[in-house]
Amino acid sequence: MGVLLLRGLGVGLFFLGTLYLTNELPADLVGQYDYSRALLLFVGAVALFGMQQSVIFYSGYYSAQNNLGQIKQVYKTMFLLVITLSLGLNALLYALGPIITALGFNPFSDLVYQTFMGILFYALTMLNIDVLRAIDKIFVSELFRNIFRYLIFFLGVMALVYLGQPQWLVWVFLGSFVLLALASSIFLLYYFAQPGLKVLEAGPSIGPKAILKRSAPMAISAASFLLMQSLDVLMLKQFENYTIVAVYSVAVKLTLLLSVALASVNAVLGPKIAEDYNRGDNIALAVKVKKSTRIIFLTTAPAIVVLAFGAEWILSWFGPTYVAAKIPLLILLMGQGVNTLCGSVGVYLNMTSKQKAFQWIVASALLLNVALNAYLIPVYGITGAAWATSSSMMAWNIIAVIYVYKRDRIKTFLTW
Repeated sequence: MGVLLLRGLGVGLFFLGTLYLTNELPADLVGQYDYSRALLLFVGAVALFGMQQSVIFYSGYYSAQNNLGQIKQVYKTMFLLVITLSLGLNALLYALGPIITALGFNPFSDLVYQTFMGILFYALTMLNIDVLRAIDKIFVSELFRNIFRYLIFFLGVMALVYLGQPQWLVWVFLGSFVLLALASSIFLLYYFAQPGLKVLEAGPSIGPKAILKRSAPMAISAASFLLMQSLDVLMLKQFENYTIVAVYSVAVKLTLLLSVALASVNAVLGPKIAEDYNRGDNIALAVKVKKSTRIIFLTTAPAIVVLAFGAEWILSWFGPTYVAAKIPLLILLMGQGVNTLCGSVGVYLNMTSKQKAFQWIVASALLLNVALNAYLIPVYGITGAAWATSSSMMAWNIIAVIYVYKRDRIKTFLTW
């Protein structure tokens, strides 16, 4: 219940912050922030390489052995891997820049270079948040994920408005992750020093190769999933201006707010599924999955109905420009509706050693997403982007649910 409360507060904070942004800053500037945010979500997922999910698996593995303190060794290795991958991505960007220009393509914008500078701190923040969850500090983890993450940024935005310096918006957004990475690291060091995380029996160390092998399928599915969430915004910018990006992004954010129940349940459910799976307790696992899907539906369905019937009115709160996102919002709500009915199917696959199957399911949906965006956006603009995103979301959810039921006879979809 505490997790759900924090998620709800986070939704409220994110919603109010977005209202403040769209009403106080020009749509063109808001669009630049939205573009940077979408890009950071994707490249950050590449830098994380699925480790924020595999660490949950390792926590379940060690918890089943009553030796959770061993997770500290795993984290140290993951920490170094994230640093290496983040620096590697920046090096790759600077290496590709001259080549792209020489081939006659448009050079990377300054906004892209700015965003890449924030990869390391974003990736470390998200890794730390999930490590906190892995060591059963879920409340602190959710404080960082849903409160501090938005509060620091929006306080910075208010300062920019007060000082009359809105052009620093993207820098403030990226800089907020520097503070979050430092603060979350301090919390982790404190918890690692507590007696409850003492290594009771030193087992064989898990090296970088083993972690990358375990994380790779999760990395592909996570990166594919986040790219599906970001690709519409990234591709929209190739055909439209930043103002249109800002308008469409409001519809995306409103539908993402609906995922609070799913994310809250997943935050608690992930380690429990991994633990039950490693203990071979399939009955307990099935019961947890069934109950979680009911909770997701009961908490999300009413919000979908309210958003659908009050779409134009709610969008007008962000400013008259943003009412143009009504049709895309309704289309995106269709995808979120199916997502709600399918429950925590992605978490189930990742936590029961079926991450490779999930990898291919989501990767296939990503190919569909790319094809639909490439075809629909030039013709239908933001409406086409919405159809591409909604269709691919429905596709991977339905396929994953069918796979799990046929493979394990587990019903991750809504049943009573």
